[in-house]
Amino acid sequence: MVPREPRGRLPRRLRVDQGLSAVTDGGAAPAAVVPTYRGPVAAGDLGWTLTHEHLFVLSPELDREYPHPEWDADLAVERAVAGLEELWNLGVRTVVDLTVPGLGRDTSLVARVAARVRVNLVASTGWYADEVLPPYFRTHGPGRLVGGPEPLVEMFRRDVTEGIGDSGVRAGMLKVVTDAPGMTADITRVMDAAATVHVETGVPVTTHSNPHTRNGLDQAGFLTERGVDPAHVVIGHSGDSDDLDYLLALLDTGVTLGMDRFGMAHTGSDEQRVAVVLDLLDRGYAQQLVLSHDSAYFSRVTPPSWRQVNTPHWTHDHLSRRIVPQLLERGARQEDLHTMMITNPRRLLAPARVEARR
Repeated sequence: MVPREPRGRLPRRLRVDQGLSAVTDGGAAPAAVVPTYRGPVAAGDLGWTLTHEHLFVLSPELDREYPHPEWDADLAVERAVAGLEELWNLGVRTVVDLTVPGLGRDTSLVARVAARVRVNLVASTGWYADEVLPPYFRTHGPGRLVGGPEPLVEMFRRDVTEGIGDSGVRAGMLKVVTDAPGMTADITRVMDAAATVHVETGVPVTTHSNPHTRNGLDQAGFLTERGVDPAHVVIGHSGDSDDLDYLLALLDTGVTLGMDRFGMAHTGSDEQRVAVVLDLLDRGYAQQLVLSHDSAYFSRVTPPSWRQVNTPHWTHDHLSRRIVPQLLERGARQEDLHTMMITNPRRLLAPARVEARR
């Protein structure tokens, strides 16, 4: 993509006090549909979308035997319902829940929330591991002790095409992870399974990356070499970096950058995150950016008491209440926000056209 010349503010832009609800989607709704907890939704009806969030991040083995003192399932559901209704009132229409196995995905718990809120909730499949998989995967799969088909492909495919467990909820996103250990044998296996299911179904892929090791480039290369459509790939946590050479190299691959940890103070300041987004907007890359928080209503990893002290703004409404006003005050245009929060998520979540790539 050829960057455009930097520009100043438009004299007429969205007033900060209008909030997100003033940004509307004027485009024609595509025919594609996206699965949600309450059933399929036309991609054109997704509206303002947070593309990288969590409701509950749990640890089932710990939770069963060593329950966290701050965890109460009923209270967590109530907190999530209240929070999502607040998001609706702020103009948010869709939230992608990227909690997958390895992070304690619990579709029955999220379904309790989905039944009581107006925001669309999109489920995800994949496996959260940054180095090794559980022992089951060492013995199952082609050429392994027990044999059989690749279980990761079978799991991801079923979640996407039939539904997760007996919930009937189909996954609308695939999630993969590489972090400091890099592309280990097990992580390569997960990535390959996700690529296989994307090529079969067109369902998009979001990654957890470590931008400080620049491994988003490894992810983008691996996925696209296996036939994944870069227009349906988000390299997550790219916003943790202010290395423009790295970010521009990623953008050149055609993927979308997840600027998705606003409020997560222990991985980077909001000042830096805002500055990088504004720089990339000035260079003409609005069509390859999405914004989100990577927050949760409860996380065993970073429980509520810790967040209240250390990351008080790491909440699902932080973009709406603080970051969007900052972006607008500093020169972002209404159409930039529309593109990053409505148009790009709609493009990403609408499944890629499988037939066109065969």
